[in-house]
Amino acid sequence: MSLDNTVKTGRPVPEELVPSRYALRIGEIEVLVVSDGVLPLPTKMLGHNADPAVRAAWLDDMFLPQDAFDWSLNVVVVRSGSQTILIDAGLGLDPDLNLPRAGQLVKRLEAAGIDLASVTDVVLTHMHMDHVGGLLVDGVKDRLRPDLRIHVAAAEVKFWESPDFTHVSMPPGFPDALRAAAKKFAKEYRNQLRLFDEQHEVAPGVVAVRTGGHTPGHSVVRLASGGDRLTFAGDAVFAVGFDHPDWHNGFEHDPEEAARVRVRLLTELAETGEQLVATHLPFPSVGRVAVDGDAFRWVPIFWDY
Repeated sequence: MSLDNTVKTGRPVPEELVPSRYALRIGEIEVLVVSDGVLPLPTKMLGHNADPAVRAAWLDDMFLPQDAFDWSLNVVVVRSGSQTILIDAGLGLDPDLNLPRAGQLVKRLEAAGIDLASVTDVVLTHMHMDHVGGLLVDGVKDRLRPDLRIHVAAAEVKFWESPDFTHVSMPPGFPDALRAAAKKFAKEYRNQLRLFDEQHEVAPGVVAVRTGGHTPGHSVVRLASGGDRLTFAGDAVFAVGFDHPDWHNGFEHDPEEAARVRVRLLTELAETGEQLVATHLPFPSVGRVAVDGDAFRWVPIFWDY
C-alpha cells in the first residue's frame, strides 16, 4: 500500500469505473479508506426514538428520501511500520438478505493492489455482520496468512455467546443474520483472536479502545503519529449523529449508552480537531467535527487529488 493507491505486485490491477478508495497520511502512518459498497436501510433506523415529523424534516433538509436510503460501508487499511492492518472487514455475502451493492471489500482491495496475504492484523470495532462478513466469504480465510492476528474486545466476544436484541429496532431478518455471522466468525477464527479488555496497541501509533454502547465490546481505533491524529469510530457515529446525537440507531444494543459514547467522542474530536472516519459516513468519510450550539457539525475534508 502506498499513497498512489497501488502496490506493485506484478499482476494486472482490475479497472474501476468509480474510485472506491481514498488515501491519506497520519504522520508516518499510511491510511487507505476503502468502500465496501452501500447498504439500503429504512430511514427509521436513523432515530427510532425520534419524533417522526422531526426525522422527516431532517431528511428533507439533507435532500434524502423518506423511506430508505443508502448507508455507506467503509473500512480502513493502515500501514504502520512492518504491519498492514485491516480495520473491519465489510459485509461479505449473505444470500438471504439480498444486498448485492455491498460486500465489495475483497474486490476493491484487489483493485488497490492489496494482497490479502499481506495483511498482518485485523482490528474489529465489533462483530456485527457488516464488520466481520468479509472474512467469511468463501476462500478468503485460505488467502489470509496463518499467523494473522485478529484484535477484538473480550466483551464483544462474550456478548455474542448470548446476544441481547431487546433494545434494537432492525428490519426483519437482520437479528438472525447477525447472530449467525457472529457465531460463524467466532468458530472459524477462534485461534486467530487476540482479545483485549479496555485498550490495546496493535502497532506503533495504532490503538484500539473499547467504548461500549453500540455493542458491549464496540471499540474505536485511534491513530497518532508526528502530531497528526485520526479516529476510526466504527458505528459510534452515524450521519444524523452530528445534528441529533441523542437519536437512537436501530442497530444499537444499548442505545442510551451509545448516545453517551457518541456525545463524549464528538466533544473530544471537536476539541482536538483531529480527523474522523466512521463506517457509515458518506465515502470517503474523512472530516472533522465542530460544535454547533447544543449539537455538532460535520466538516468533510476537501478532495485533494
